[in-house]
Amino acid sequence: MIAVLGLVVGVVAGLLLRPEVPAVVEPYLPIAVVAALDAVFGGLRAMLDGIFVDKVFVVSFLSNVVVAALIVYLGDKLGVGAQLSTGVVVVLGIRIFSNAAAIRRHVFRA
Repeated sequence: MIAVLGLVVGVVAGLLLRPEVPAVVEPYLPIAVVAALDAVFGGLRAMLDGIFVDKVFVVSFLSNVVVAALIVYLGDKLGVGAQLSTGVVVVLGIRIFSNAAAIRRHVFRA
């Protein structure tokens, strides 16, 4: 219940305050969101499998976001930012769909 309340408070605060994303961070934000979604779907899958550990989830969430952003940053510095961004999105997308399929199988028993 605390997580749902935190989500609602965060969404309302975002809608009311309308925060500005600095231009320096803009290229990394979509990748960070996809990495965070990967961690969320992985956590949901672990919860349904009965192996969820909150510390593992928090570390996974933060490390996914940081590593994905660092890969894109490194790609920008090497001049191949778009290619590495695409690679990160593809890899994380595959993981998200894999977790979504496992969640679907668990929920619908199919």
